[in-house]
Amino acid sequence: MSGGASAEAQRAASAAINSKRRASRSVQEAREKLTYKSGAKPEFEYELLLMFVKNELSAAVTTPLLAIIVAMGAMFWAPPRELLLWLGTVFVAKGILISLCRQFMKAPREDTTTPVWRAKITAAEFFYGVTWAGVAFISPDTQGEAAHTFIFASLLVVISMRMLFASTVMPIVYAGTLPMTVAIVIRFALLDNPFYWAMAAMAVGVHIYFIWLMNGLNSTVVAMLEFRAEKDALIAELEQAKSISEEARLRAEEANLAKSRFLATMSHELRTPLNAILGFSEIMRSEILGPHNNPTYKEYANDIHQSGQHLLNLINEVLDISRIEAGRYELHEAPLDLAAVVEDCHRLMRLRAENKGLKIVESFEPSLPQLWADERAVRQICLNLLSNAIKFTPTGGTVMLKIGRTGTGGQFLSVKDTGPGIPENEIPRVLKSFGQGSLAHQTAEGGTGLGLPITKGLTELHEGTFELKSKLRYGTEVIITFPRRRVMQALPRLAEPGEIEADKPRTAWRARGRR
Repeated sequence: MSGGASAEAQRAASAAINSKRRASRSVQEAREKLTYKSGAKPEFEYELLLMFVKNELSAAVTTPLLAIIVAMGAMFWAPPRELLLWLGTVFVAKGILISLCRQFMKAPREDTTTPVWRAKITAAEFFYGVTWAGVAFISPDTQGEAAHTFIFASLLVVISMRMLFASTVMPIVYAGTLPMTVAIVIRFALLDNPFYWAMAAMAVGVHIYFIWLMNGLNSTVVAMLEFRAEKDALIAELEQAKSISEEARLRAEEANLAKSRFLATMSHELRTPLNAILGFSEIMRSEILGPHNNPTYKEYANDIHQSGQHLLNLINEVLDISRIEAGRYELHEAPLDLAAVVEDCHRLMRLRAENKGLKIVESFEPSLPQLWADERAVRQICLNLLSNAIKFTPTGGTVMLKIGRTGTGGQFLSVKDTGPGIPENEIPRVLKSFGQGSLAHQTAEGGTGLGLPITKGLTELHEGTFELKSKLRYGTEVIITFPRRRVMQALPRLAEPGEIEADKPRTAWRARGRR
C-alpha cells in the first residue's frame, strides 16, 4: 500500500516538475519578446508577417475581381489583347503571392526563418505592384482625359487597399505601392499639361499621407503585440508559480506522510520498552518481590519510573500535536459538565500545587448547562493550563480557576496565575510547537513547549477561541471560550396526556370565574 502511494507521489512530482519546466520556457519566451522595446522588434516579426499572410489569404479573390473591373473599364480606349495580357500578369503575380503565403502558413514556426520568408513575400508583392502599375502604360496615345482620371482613381484605390493589407509589415507596403505611384507620376509627367502634373504631385502627396497613416497603424499593432506578450508573460509566471506551489505541496504531503510513518513507528517502538520499564520500575519501587538491601536502589527505581513516565507523556504530546496539525485528531463528543471536569482536574493538580506552596482559587458560576464536547480533550486543556500555571508561578503565588457564561451565550474557562508573565514579543513564540519564553525558561521547570499549542489546537477543534493575556511581572491569563452552539439548552417539560385532560376542567372553571 505504501509502495503504491510512494509511486503515485513520484508520478505526481514528475508531472509537477514537467509542468514547471514548460512554464519556465513560456516565461523565458515571453520575457525575450518584452526585452525588445525599440527598433525592428525581432521577436514580433513572425507575428507581424503572419498577420499580413492571414489578411492576404482572407482577401485572395478581392483584388483580382478589382483587376477584372478595371480591365472592363479600360476597354473603352485600350485594345482587348493588351488588357488580357495585363490581366494575365496580374493573376500570375497574385498566384505567386498566394502560393508563398500558403507555404508560410504550412511551415512549422520552429523551422521558419522569418527574414527569408519576408524577403520572398516582399519580392512577390513588388512584382504584384509592378503588374498593377502596367495598366498606366496600356495604349497611352489613345487615352483621353476620362481615361487618365479613371487610371488615377483606380490605382489610388489599389494603393490604399494594398497598404491596409500590408500595414503590419512596412517593407511590403513600400514594395507593393511604390511601383504604382511611380507609374502615375511618370505617366502624368510625360503629358504636356500642368493639370496632370498637379495630379502627379497629388498622387505623391496622397502616397506620403497613406504611409504616415500606415506607420501609425503599424505602431498600434506592435503595441498590441507587446501588450499580448506582457499578458502571456503574466500568465506564464502564474503558471510557473502554480507549478512551484504544486510541487511544494506534493513535497509537503510527502514529508507529512513520512513524518506520520515515523511517528507511528517510533511511538510503537518506544511504548513497548517504556511499558516494561514503567512496570518493572514500579515493582522495584514498591518492593513487591522483597525489600532492597541497599535503599539507594529504591531511589533509583523511583527515578527510573519518573523518567519513563516523563518520556511517555512527551511521546503522547508529540503524537497529539502531530494529529492536530495533520487534521486527524478525532473528537468523541458527548454532553459534559464543564464545572465537574474542571473540579476533577483541580483535584488532580492540588497536591502538586500544595507541594510548591501555591493556592488555587476557584470561581465557578452556578447552574451552568451542559457542554457538547470531547471530555478527554477538555480535560487535557484544563490540565495543560493548570500545569503551566503551577509550573511558572513562584512559591506563595496564586492560581485563579474560573468558569462561567460569555456575553454571547457560550461558556469560558479561565486560568490566571501570578507568575513572571510573558513579554509581548514572545507570545507568538510560546504558541508555536516546542516554543518557550526566555524568562519563563530561566525561572521555571523544564518542558517540551507543546502544552499551549496542543491546548490552542484542541480549542479550535471545538470551534472555540484561545486568548492569552500576559504582562511582564504581572502574570498570565489564558481564556478558553466555547461557542454558544456547543451549549446544550434544556427543553421545556412535555405534559403527560393525563395531565392535559385533568387541566381542562380547571381551565374552564378559571374562565367562568373571570366572567
